[in-house]
Amino acid sequence: MEKSESLEEFYKRKFNWLPEDLKKGIGHVNIFRIQPDFDSPGKSIPYRRRDFYKLMLVKGQSRVHYADRVYEVKKQALSFSNPMVPYKWDSNHAQLEGVYCIFNPHFFVDFANIQRYEVFQPNGTHVFELTDEEAFEVENIFEKIETEFNSEYKYKFDVIRNQLMELVHFGMKLQPANLQIEHKGNASLRITSIFLELLERQFPIDQSHKSISIRTPADFAAQLNVHVNHLNRAVKEMTEKTTSQLIADRILKEAKILLRNSPWNVSEIAYSLGFSEVPHFNNFFKKHTAKSPTQYRKGN
Repeated sequence: MEKSESLEEFYKRKFNWLPEDLKKGIGHVNIFRIQPDFDSPGKSIPYRRRDFYKLMLVKGQSRVHYADRVYEVKKQALSFSNPMVPYKWDSNHAQLEGVYCIFNPHFFVDFANIQRYEVFQPNGTHVFELTDEEAFEVENIFEKIETEFNSEYKYKFDVIRNQLMELVHFGMKLQPANLQIEHKGNASLRITSIFLELLERQFPIDQSHKSISIRTPADFAAQLNVHVNHLNRAVKEMTEKTTSQLIADRILKEAKILLRNSPWNVSEIAYSLGFSEVPHFNNFFKKHTAKSPTQYRKGN
């Protein structure tokens, strides 16, 4: 799977320019129309993660891949993409049209915790087939967003946040689009890819001393909405390592970084890595390195 695409990379790839607010590292939102692409029909969007949210109304037959799920869009659909889940769209771009809104996590800071809604969670439903009446209603909301975005109203972004939340709640009241489970090989690849993405996104540990929350194979399986045995088989098939091994390897890597480069004491580091007690962290570290955390920090 390709590396994740940032908003900056998205703008450079699509338009070869960068909005001013992205340069300042603040909240960002934008809206775009999908136009039929007669010059590049059949082009497939790569299977990858994006570091931004995307709400899209798409019209035309298409197929979207999320982990081991494939959503078949027969006519039109409302989709929700988030930074946690890689995805891929297959379609005939010459027949595809619609509208989409993108925004970064900073856009909803101090307004709403959108990650708590199922449409933005790894185990949630992300694509909803629409009737003609529903598509008309969704398009009307997008048109309001577009009108507000182009206005000079001082508080227009507050209005847009409310309108985006209206789309979120609209989608959560709908039934998901038709879906099927991928064949074994593809399913294992995508489950493993998302597992690795979820694991990696917990690092690096920042200055807030926040403790990692997804730490065991069962935790990851719950996030992916699969049985832990299914996750373990897929990971083993794709990486030749167990899920527990990969988790331990990544925690150990972060522990070494924090011991060598952070001012935190061993107790703070242990807590940030999800260990409830320092002795457990000491035993874990010594088991994998033959040194105690303190010895490693001193370079012994």
